Amino acid sequence: MPDPTRPGRPALRWTGVCLDCADADELARFYGRLLGWEIGARDGAGWIQMRDPAGGVALNFQAERWYRPPVWPEQPDGQDKMLHFEIEVDDVQAAVAHAVAAGARVAPYQPPDRSPLQLRAMLDPAGHPFCLYADEDPIRTHEPR
Repeated sequence: MPDPTRPGRPALRWTGVCLDCADADELARFYGRLLGWEIGARDGAGWIQMRDPAGGVALNFQAERWYRPPVWPEQPDGQDKMLHFEIEVDDVQAAVAHAVAAGARVAPYQPPDRSPLQLRAMLDPAGHPFCLYADEDPIRTHEPR
């Protein structure tokens, strides 16, 4: 389908992010508890999709036999992370408690230049890092270091 606003260019629309993991059901249950989202689709072969009820892109999970959890922070011979989620919260401490109750764990390494009241690095059940942050400066990056 061509893009009517840009002749000669196909229409492109980003629809989601897919996380590889060992167990798609486990990861979908975790993110459902964490974010309050529900499963919207599954293929029965290890792929699950969740959509933000407020709109936006989907979060997909794909079970893979070869999956190895990422190592964070990165190490020379480890499986590097490819991305991490940024989740803005009103209260970091309350969000950490909620995430842990949902199945996350606090990452052993925390950025030393960030207050734990403003940012906490977390790991989901498959080992993917994500950040819970309360933002005072929306331009500042929250990339774990």
